[in-house]
Amino acid sequence: MSQVIGLTGGIASGKSTVSNILKEMNITIIDADVEARLAVEKGEPAYQKIVAEFGNDILLTNEEIDRVKLGSIIFHNAEKRQLLNSIVHPEVRKRMNNQVEAAKEREEQVIILDIPLLFESKLTHMVEKTILVYVDRDIQLKRLMERNDLSLEEAEARIKSQMPLSEKVALADAVINNNGSIAETKKQVIEVLNGWGITTQE
Repeated sequence: MSQVIGLTGGIASGKSTVSNILKEMNITIIDADVEARLAVEKGEPAYQKIVAEFGNDILLTNEEIDRVKLGSIIFHNAEKRQLLNSIVHPEVRKRMNNQVEAAKEREEQVIILDIPLLFESKLTHMVEKTILVYVDRDIQLKRLMERNDLSLEEAEARIKSQMPLSEKVALADAVINNNGSIAETKKQVIEVLNGWGITTQE
């Protein structure tokens, strides 16, 4: 039996670090962000719907969707943001479910669904267990400012736009504390998986 585990975190919490640790263990990762990008590529059902709703103005010269332009529209308009989500999210879920089924057919022991907004989007029904990558707010702020070259105010605004990590802790089945080194994080990942009866390949 395959175990389907949801991996989540917050912006600059180090979720991709944990994802890479799992990939090194040859564990299948199905990434919601990657699937969201693929779902809106030219010719996909979501692409047609987005162009129909938002118009040709959001297209680049090569007819691909201009993410920056679309982002600026939905960032300031909750109604448009909901409209876009109602188009994209079902397609992303469908793509992820197809990959889960394929991995189960390959009889993989564990399948990780990497979903940044796992709790916010109420997608826990897609997984059996959840892992949260946690980091203290001051470290999160520092990492985000350095990674994205943001001012303190810009970084704080981005963190505030998400559900606080402290609230997500109560919702998760396991929490990986990513305040320390990669080696410390990896040790915790192995402990969590082993605790759930999953043997890990070093």
